[in-house]
Amino acid sequence: MVEDITSLVTGLGFPSIEAFLAVMLLVIAVFGAIVVISLLRPVLGMFPYTYPNARVRARIGRIFDEKQFQEIIEAGNIEEVKNYLRGFPDYAKYIDQYPLEKALDTQLAENYDLVARITPDNSKDAFRFLLKKWDIRNIKSIIIAKEAGLNSKETLDLVVPYGDLTDKLDALVDADDINEILNTLEGTEYAPILEDAIPLYQETGILLPLEASLDKYLLKNLLRTVSTPEDDNTSYLKTYVGNMVDGANLKIILRAKVDGLKYEDIEPYMISEGYQIREWKLKDLMESEDVAGVISGLEGTEYAPLLAEAMANYNDTGSISAFEIALDNNVVETAKKISLKNQFGIGPMIGFLSRKEKEIKNLKIIVRSKREKGFTPAMIKEMLI
Repeated sequence: MVEDITSLVTGLGFPSIEAFLAVMLLVIAVFGAIVVISLLRPVLGMFPYTYPNARVRARIGRIFDEKQFQEIIEAGNIEEVKNYLRGFPDYAKYIDQYPLEKALDTQLAENYDLVARITPDNSKDAFRFLLKKWDIRNIKSIIIAKEAGLNSKETLDLVVPYGDLTDKLDALVDADDINEILNTLEGTEYAPILEDAIPLYQETGILLPLEASLDKYLLKNLLRTVSTPEDDNTSYLKTYVGNMVDGANLKIILRAKVDGLKYEDIEPYMISEGYQIREWKLKDLMESEDVAGVISGLEGTEYAPLLAEAMANYNDTGSISAFEIALDNNVVETAKKISLKNQFGIGPMIGFLSRKEKEIKNLKIIVRSKREKGFTPAMIKEMLI
């Protein structure tokens, strides 16, 4: 029998049984290595997120629940809202340092800064670029303040002390006009954007060219940072950013339809590298006769049903705010789905920032309602997102 096995082995081209066994062991080892690597890959992908997610989950646990929001809604006035927030360390350190809205925005910016610092390397570029939203927000706030004739102190109350421009904020706040703002920004990535938009702004007196150009810069480059996903984590991040980009494009198109603008009027502010909605589709949507035509043109995308639900509100009020809220809520829902599907990777960080954004927006709705007369707790609760 041994001779038969030897004959079979040599017939296969092996010089000896030992050589055959060596090759078989090598094949088994290679196959085993492939199996082990395939099993370990998800674990290795989770490992870099272990510490960041522990930090983030601690903060998720401090996000206000429905009962706490109800207590804030029932506050009698702004001072009672402040007193309530002073009971929470996340807010207490800012409440007496800044005006209330600025305190809320600063607390939100602090969380964006945290995530940008602790996120793993393969997603760091995206979160760092997302942090630039505070630079862009500050520039827009300062320009609007100058147009409204606010003084330096009033302007400073609108500025959030986060982003790459913190060392220039004082000079920007003290600038007398938009040209001086531009001079202060010389050498930064934002100067060329404003240089291109200022002539149209000066011609029309409309801030849209300035604001939309800055928003496009942020989202276009944010999309670039996630254009080639390396793994599930970065793929989920691309989905999240892509929904933000599509939402921004649709908001501009809907606003243009209401204002009677043509595609060439808004084309400079569109992000052609959309996510679900590519450039050719954006053009088709802008060729629609009216807002209803835009909604019909979205048939087959996830945006059609959610905007169709907001159509009744638009028909009643003539305001596109219902569409904007629906698109913002879609980003929140996308983040929520990602956080559930990817609980040990990037999901908790995406979900946390989205939930924190929602918390701050709702707190600001409550604050503004408390400054006006006639808003009952029930009315305020109805306004929350």
